[in-house]
Amino acid sequence: MKKIALSALFLVISASSINAQNTANKEVKTGKEYNKWSLDLNGGFSKPTSPFVPGYYVSNSGLFHVDLGARYMINPKFGFKVDFGYDSFKNETNTPDFDGQYVRANIQGVVNLGRTLNLEDLSKNVNLQFHVGPGYAFMNNDNFNGTDNMTNLLVGLTGQIKLSDRVALNGDFTLINNISQHYSFDGTQYSGSISEDRGFNGSLYNASIGLSIYLGKYAKHADWYIQDKLDDKLEALKVRVGDLETMMNDSDKDGVPDYLDVENNSVAGVAVDTKGRMVDMNYNRIADELEQFISNNYVNKSEFTNNESGNDKLNIIKEFINNGYVCTYFDLNKSIPTNVSTEGIDFVLTYLRTNPSGTVDIIGSADETGETEANNILATSRANNVKNILVKAGVNPTRLNVVSKGEDKSVEKESDGARKLVRKVTFKVK
Repeated sequence: MKKIALSALFLVISASSINAQNTANKEVKTGKEYNKWSLDLNGGFSKPTSPFVPGYYVSNSGLFHVDLGARYMINPKFGFKVDFGYDSFKNETNTPDFDGQYVRANIQGVVNLGRTLNLEDLSKNVNLQFHVGPGYAFMNNDNFNGTDNMTNLLVGLTGQIKLSDRVALNGDFTLINNISQHYSFDGTQYSGSISEDRGFNGSLYNASIGLSIYLGKYAKHADWYIQDKLDDKLEALKVRVGDLETMMNDSDKDGVPDYLDVENNSVAGVAVDTKGRMVDMNYNRIADELEQFISNNYVNKSEFTNNESGNDKLNIIKEFINNGYVCTYFDLNKSIPTNVSTEGIDFVLTYLRTNPSGTVDIIGSADETGETEANNILATSRANNVKNILVKAGVNPTRLNVVSKGEDKSVEKESDGARKLVRKVTFKVK
């Protein structure tokens, strides 16, 4: 009889020690926000090199070039650019006269060499970009009527110096090769009839300086984003610390973290081994400290040792239930009991089956998170779900009474661990 009483009381106290599970992982902000758009405006010099009719030379002064582009970076290493360019050029002194204009529009791919080559390790304010792409162009000249339409392929390098988070100084050098250029840059038809040559038959160079103006709501642009390696390391460290904190959770507060705890529902205050198992030297499945406590405080008292009636033992069980030692826990904003906390329901079911005349109040409660009205509804829903479990287990619903306690304000509202303790259903048997 003593063994039976001890086992029953052990189950009661074990059920009461189960804590609610962690409900949500905090989202870690990675800090990978950066601007992607920029406007690029450059001006400088243009130098056509071929084709020219023998005896015609372009002046080294009076050359003019300007281009305007909109650039979008897919990520800090790669992007696209659409730009428009204008070039003007004229004859050298003592050579036949000509005056020409060259207009183009290009779509280009951009490679941020500064990020791919880790130039930020050398300087945080210096960058280098490579750009290449096809386009359409036309040329006017006072030596022929109409326009010379052609396509082109552009290849260039752009050096950058960061002036601020919104502006960078650019220095660009670009080679443009024309395809199917019909007239020489001096405006006369090239000897050998260049119109019959459909290959890369025209070349000019641009050298310019200008500005990149960064658009967007974030502090950094993709051109310079990866220079903030320390920020990335700090964010990665935050993630690792968060993972470690999760690993070190100790649901049953026995001093052994959950990831090492074999027995994750040990009774609070009872000695455990390095794997979180309650010490049980006589292998009777009852913790030695708990067995000694029950023996000293309940079983060995004279009023029980002299009276072995079932009613006395039943009163002990009722006392434990009604004092809140038997309960079941819930996750945040959930009305279904956690998988590890259904032993409390099972214990009450056993009590009702062995005491057919008994009834029970099922008392639901919630923590203070959220609105009071919603918490009252949640507490009732939790109690009703426990009632449904007992009904489906064969208990007559007339023996079950649902009570909503609403918000339990007995713990600190700001303590996540304390709030877990009041997201529960308790019982009162009659």
